[in-house]
Amino acid sequence: MEKALTKLGSFSISKKAKDEIASIGEDLSLFSSTVEEKAKWVFEKLKGKPVKALPDLLREYNLPPGIFPKNIITYEFDESKSKLVVHLSSPCEVTFKDSSIIRYATRVKATLARGKLGNIEGMKTKVLVWVKVTNVAVEIYKSDKIVFMAGVKKFRAKDAYEVPRDSIRVEEF
Repeated sequence: MEKALTKLGSFSISKKAKDEIASIGEDLSLFSSTVEEKAKWVFEKLKGKPVKALPDLLREYNLPPGIFPKNIITYEFDESKSKLVVHLSSPCEVTFKDSSIIRYATRVKATLARGKLGNIEGMKTKVLVWVKVTNVAVEIYKSDKIVFMAGVKKFRAKDAYEVPRDSIRVEEF
């Protein structure tokens, strides 16, 4: 009888061990496929559509490519929501060839539409004092003027913003 119980006990323990090992194997398989899916997602995201340079994106939307400085770190554009976020390493400012000055925060957010950057956060221009820029627009497709809304409409020559320029680091936005 004792021998039978010992065999039954060892059978019960080995069955439990097999079940536990099988369960661990299923967990590892599930984990592995999840990791594989995430790795594929990251790879596809990296490989995906080549990201255009910001000046090219701005040109596509009929805006002068030099609205932002040369030295951006990166940008994000959500086409479905028309949200543009431009990242810079530090607050900076650019003096353009028409002597206008624009100051940028480390992150500039805006809504990008054909011929317009709207709802801008993180951009200022100097009009006697620093004033927040809320919109930048090209009035009509072939216009030679660009309009900065900073409390008042400020018309500027569009060609002053045709080339991205180097910026100067500033202490604060």
